[in-house]
Amino acid sequence: MTDTKQVILPITGMTCANCVATVERNVKKLDGLTAVNVNLSSERASIEFDPTVISLEQIIGRVNKAGYGVANGEAKFSVRPLAEANDVRRVEKAISSLDGITKFSVSVGSERLDASYIPTIISPREIRMAVETAGFNVKVLGDEFSDAEALEREKDIAEQRKLLIIGLAFTIPLFLLSMARDFKLLPDFFYIIEQGHLMTMSDGMPMVQTWFNWILFGLALPVQFYVGKQYYLGAYKALVNLSANMDVLIVMGTSAAFLYSIPITLGWIHGHVYFETAAVIITLIRLGKYLEAKAKGRTSDAIKKLMGLRPKTAIVIRDGVELDLPIDDVRVGDLVVVKPGGRIPTDGKIVEGTSTVDESMLTGESFPVSKQPGDEVSGGTINKQGSFNYLTTKIGKDTVLAQIIKLVEAAQGSKAPIQKIADQISAIFVPIVIALALLTAAGWYIAIKYFQLAEGDPVTVAIINMVAVLVIACPCAMGLATPTAVMVGTGKGAESGILFKTSEILENAGKVTTVLLDKTGTVTKGQPAVVGIEPLQGTSAETLLSFAASVEKKSEHPLADAIVSKATEEGAIIRESTQFSSKSGFGVQALVGDDLVMVGNKKMMVDAKIQGLSAELDQIIEKFQTQASTPVIVSSANKAIGVIAIADPIKETSIEAIKSFRQAGYRVAMVTGDNPLTANAIAKTAGIEEVFADVLPEGKSGLVSNLQLTGQVVAMIGDGINDAPALAQADIGIAIGTGTDIAMAAAEITLVNGDLQNAVKAFKLSQKTMTTIKQNLFWAFIYNILLIPSAMFGKMDPMLAAGAMAFSSVFVVTNSLRLRKVKL
Repeated sequence: MTDTKQVILPITGMTCANCVATVERNVKKLDGLTAVNVNLSSERASIEFDPTVISLEQIIGRVNKAGYGVANGEAKFSVRPLAEANDVRRVEKAISSLDGITKFSVSVGSERLDASYIPTIISPREIRMAVETAGFNVKVLGDEFSDAEALEREKDIAEQRKLLIIGLAFTIPLFLLSMARDFKLLPDFFYIIEQGHLMTMSDGMPMVQTWFNWILFGLALPVQFYVGKQYYLGAYKALVNLSANMDVLIVMGTSAAFLYSIPITLGWIHGHVYFETAAVIITLIRLGKYLEAKAKGRTSDAIKKLMGLRPKTAIVIRDGVELDLPIDDVRVGDLVVVKPGGRIPTDGKIVEGTSTVDESMLTGESFPVSKQPGDEVSGGTINKQGSFNYLTTKIGKDTVLAQIIKLVEAAQGSKAPIQKIADQISAIFVPIVIALALLTAAGWYIAIKYFQLAEGDPVTVAIINMVAVLVIACPCAMGLATPTAVMVGTGKGAESGILFKTSEILENAGKVTTVLLDKTGTVTKGQPAVVGIEPLQGTSAETLLSFAASVEKKSEHPLADAIVSKATEEGAIIRESTQFSSKSGFGVQALVGDDLVMVGNKKMMVDAKIQGLSAELDQIIEKFQTQASTPVIVSSANKAIGVIAIADPIKETSIEAIKSFRQAGYRVAMVTGDNPLTANAIAKTAGIEEVFADVLPEGKSGLVSNLQLTGQVVAMIGDGINDAPALAQADIGIAIGTGTDIAMAAAEITLVNGDLQNAVKAFKLSQKTMTTIKQNLFWAFIYNILLIPSAMFGKMDPMLAAGAMAFSSVFVVTNSLRLRKVKL
């Protein structure tokens, strides 16, 4: 089976939901596409494809053919030595092997490399490193840490601001002159006066001199075809691709008013010119788009903050010398120095020194965390007090911060199921509006011309009402309703240490009815300790610990760490073991010398027919179980030699979180492979009434499945490898971020700091986000449902219609932004 590849492309030129549909429809025509999701709010396309069937260049070409662009960054490099043709070929070979390079040129004379690249796929730093690997000294000319995509968006906003200013400069005097004309506020020489009487048209409007209409035409012309140029280009591209978008509606509406006024200005027909109507519509829509772009920029503030946390330099000790190096020159295994108040450059493990670290940017937890040798630190977090040295373990795209950014971006780029409603309506929305506008024009013309049902010139009234219908319709609000809320919601979650894998999960998390909790590492701290040692007759406590630790040192289970730590603390001899094997849910075994030593639960011992499983042993086991500890039996040479009791303290936050779950009406249960006595003792302390004990890993996923069959929407929360099947089976799998990578990969939500309170917050955030989406969709739909008929019946002036349309999108975006302030 061929591996698929996923890329994110920053799309330019999209204005409404129809643009999204056009890009998706055109790209999907290519063979080898697995999935295409285009997001209007983030202006990005998430594309999954088979690289053996289709290339990235073909996908970009298809986007361009659809009438849209892909944002490019420009980077310039000094490359040395670059003296002859072979050097050029080596550089070209290095660059050609990289994904995301759209164009490049290498100059021997100036020793320069100029490259255009897609910022969501590759960065200037990665280009520099590739050329350096080819044997050259490379320096980025400019800021290699600049956000090319953000710069492209800012350039677009600056262009919109310029066009808006130009539009206002011409439209305001045009509007004022037109209003003064209509209300007869101009001096008499502006009007046509015959025999001392002001001449009026059939609609009662005063007749003005021909040269006055030319003034209005001169003011309207740059607004129509310079400020409005983007809409003409967008409409042309849409029509060429046999689709219709918001640009088509704007162009049809404003062109109708503008072109109708030209023959009047030329004196071919009598009537009232409507240049100001066309200009005001374009300028108001431009204002709305500018405000919308500014507001949309704030929906991704959370992800921008995360991106800004990456330090640019690091203090590294090499050959005993402290060096201040660019972050991209830091390698895995480097010894890094972190001073008080400094931001930690990469992920690593402390080897010297102690301090407290502010990890709130990752976990949402405001209290600094104590750190000492052996503890792990994450890049981007802030060292508060002491200084320390650490060895780097992960750099670049492998760091926790980079993975969080990647996860949040993927969630923001995905589509929530509820968005399908808007997508389906948007696909047919513009053609329906055009049909209604033409019907409006025909209806008013017939009503006045043949039935005298209203006053005024039939052509004029028909055109004005048709224009109102065209510009009042707003597909943008429908297109922005869901993605803007999803972007703000996922960003809010990231700030609180809650990572949603997709927007579908963000939508569905609020539907949960039952919460299943793993015990170890989820309800408890996952830091078990030995609390009791009971050797059987003929065995010493030291021997018991020695045998158990000799086997468990090869295990990765938290209980194994507790036994090994206790043996080390007590000075027990830990011997080499061979033929180690593990039976998930039961225990482990290995050869220690010539003896087969087993460490596990009673079922494991019974199945192996171990001798010495006496009533005395059962009493010891029951005593430990009632004390909320887990008893582990140790056998050697086919005979039980004692019991070691291990307890794992409950997290301080678990009790409060479980109380919050129950108060919110969730059914809460704990599932564990531990025995019923121990499980019930822990559950009672934590406030959990329902317990499933003695459940093996495969049994956990079966339990989830059985609950789902009864109609429950199940959230499974766990942190271990043995929880992965249940996390995958659950409607919502929630991984504790302090747990294993396998658990986090199987889960749809990750709680970075391992606090169960964040699971409560995740469900609440889902519900708040869905409420916002429904509000947005209600506004978008009710706006169009009420105002389009109003425009059809002549109750909406075209300029007011344009203002309403422009600000409907702004309303949707600002309503989504309210999520940033919601209390979780």
